Amino acid sequence: MAASLLACGVDPERSVLFQQSQVSEHAELSWILGCLTSMPRLRHLPQWKMKSKQKNEGSVGLYTYPVLQAADILLYRSTHVPVGEDQVQHLELAQDLARIFNGRYGELFPEPRALLSATRKVKSLRDPSSKMSKSDPHAMATISITDSPDDIALKVRRAVTDFTSEVTFDPEARPGVSNLVTIHAAVARISVDEAVSQARGLDTGAIRRSLATPLSKG
Repeated sequence: MAASLLACGVDPERSVLFQQSQVSEHAELSWILGCLTSMPRLRHLPQWKMKSKQKNEGSVGLYTYPVLQAADILLYRSTHVPVGEDQVQHLELAQDLARIFNGRYGELFPEPRALLSATRKVKSLRDPSSKMSKSDPHAMATISITDSPDDIALKVRRAVTDFTSEVTFDPEARPGVSNLVTIHAAVARISVDEAVSQARGLDTGAIRRSLATPLSKG
């Protein structure tokens, strides 16, 4: 985990890396916040709905995990949190719990705000109707930080697209191709429109091949 965080660009000169399990206050605050959280509030979170359906029945750990996430954030009085679009509702839970706690016990926690990048969600390479997730059972669906260049190239080559060779961006009609365009834009740090413009004249096979190298370099 530490190596992956460093590979993602976390600067140890500016950030403190530590094992969460060694800081007991995370679990302690999670218990306190859990006592302020209603069961219906957790049942309505989209992650619980999705994962409990996938596993037929969800565990208590999965059900209460958003409360632990809130504790992780509030413990350090965080004001801004970088999240993906799918985590915004979990961050809203942290905001709600900060308000509830402050209302009962006095002002202590700021209400954290979401920091969303231009790339709010990356979709699965095998099922572009769902998000890319490390818990996806399909090995070819997700690009991991620990994947080798050959693994990444293979996954991108096998990414689901469609029967139209031209590269366009239309998430509703062409989710697979649009997902590759989104990934291209994120890696190249350009807009989606620029990514489409750069792909003009290329077919979907060519954009798959062109993505492998920059993804491998990160």
